[in-house]
Amino acid sequence: MIRYRFCDKMKILFVGINPHYGSFNRGVPFSNNKMFWYLLNRSGAIDEKEEDLRDDRKLRQIYLRRFTQFYNYGFINIIDRPTRVVMELGKGEEEPGRKRIASVVRRYRPRIICFVGKVTYEKFSGKKDFDFGWQPSIGTSKVYVMHFPIRGEAIIRIRELRKLLK
Repeated sequence: MIRYRFCDKMKILFVGINPHYGSFNRGVPFSNNKMFWYLLNRSGAIDEKEEDLRDDRKLRQIYLRRFTQFYNYGFINIIDRPTRVVMELGKGEEEPGRKRIASVVRRYRPRIICFVGKVTYEKFSGKKDFDFGWQPSIGTSKVYVMHFPIRGEAIIRIRELRKLLK
């Protein structure tokens, strides 16, 4: 199971849709395909050795000990149940997660909420007509929808993450 990470003075709260079985079993978001972590590193959002990101044990330590405490980032999924593909999710499964995320945002007031992928923001907001990029704020938090890490050119995602850092 993935432990969610939050902190006071949170710079960015990353929101995923739900874990893959591999990530769920490792307890680290996006660890089944580590491209999310490589993109964070290549964008300058984190500064870790890439070989440490490849190593499951070391990546887990980075997530548990540095992601929140050092970088001031948070992570939460809308849906906790692992699946192989997002199409396995049922209608309405996102409802408890919407409430949980709203509560986290009220409590921690992250500067930015970054939804990882359009489907993630769609499940959270209920909206279907929106583009990647900035969305209406939630309270005092700016909202951004980035491309999913494993589809398309990495440079697009790196630029998006750099935009969030400014």
